[in-house]
Amino acid sequence: MDFLRPASWEEALAVKAEHPTAVPIAGGTDVMVEINFDHRRPEYLLDLNRIGLLDEFEVGEETVRLGASVPYTRIMENLREELPGLALASHTVASPQIRNRGGVGGNLGTASPAGDAHPALLAAGAEVEVESVRGTRFIPIDAFYTGVKRNALEPDELIKTVHVKKADGPQQFSKVGTRNAMVIAVCAFGLALHPETRTVRTGIGSAAPTPVRATAAEDFLNAALEEGGFWDDGRTITPSIARQFAELASAACNPIDDVRGTAGYRRHAVGVMARRTLGWTWEQYRAGRGRTLEGAA
Repeated sequence: MDFLRPASWEEALAVKAEHPTAVPIAGGTDVMVEINFDHRRPEYLLDLNRIGLLDEFEVGEETVRLGASVPYTRIMENLREELPGLALASHTVASPQIRNRGGVGGNLGTASPAGDAHPALLAAGAEVEVESVRGTRFIPIDAFYTGVKRNALEPDELIKTVHVKKADGPQQFSKVGTRNAMVIAVCAFGLALHPETRTVRTGIGSAAPTPVRATAAEDFLNAALEEGGFWDDGRTITPSIARQFAELASAACNPIDDVRGTAGYRRHAVGVMARRTLGWTWEQYRAGRGRTLEGAA
């Protein structure tokens, strides 16, 4: 196994073009586990740790530009207000040591359906910036996951930046595991309210071959909130709406039985998380709306 260590982004792209099978490594929290268990034996490892731009983030007026190697700890510490869903998901990633090394780019590159960042990125409507010597392209998060641990990257492309719109409303993340820490998700659920567009987005992890959105549940809830005037008057969402939303979220799953949980349990748990996160986010929205009205009075 050869270890390739470019000193700049341009050099990294050139190396990746010359060695398309080279496996990128930054935090290494996924790759090294696979190598240690002999699940993967790449011919080349492409070390990206010397490339500073991957470890930088920038908060713009509407969007956060998150370098692929920005560790979860920095997301938790610096972007809790701008990216609350992703910050909550970051809290659940493994141990402090892993959170200090691992980043969203690694989650995306591995594309495991159990990756903790995926539900939050789906709910927020992120966009992945990838680059090769041929140029740059932007992949909507909905089109990024193409199969079990497969993504839309071409062999010569590297993930550079993840673009995430700053939260315009409450976001939540919930995860079920076999213990309270250092655990791979049995299933996970992310929810984001977008009051500016009066829409809701979801993300489901570890309950289908890829991370997915519960689009039917979103469509139902978007219609129910609009037709019922909930965005305007801030009323509590009725139990029947919450129940239907949860059932549709469960139906969006296509899980398997494995050592961490059964398919039936995953469907049930996703429904419970959908109902609970809807309640949490809506109460946050109502509280924030009340403060806005008081300030305007």
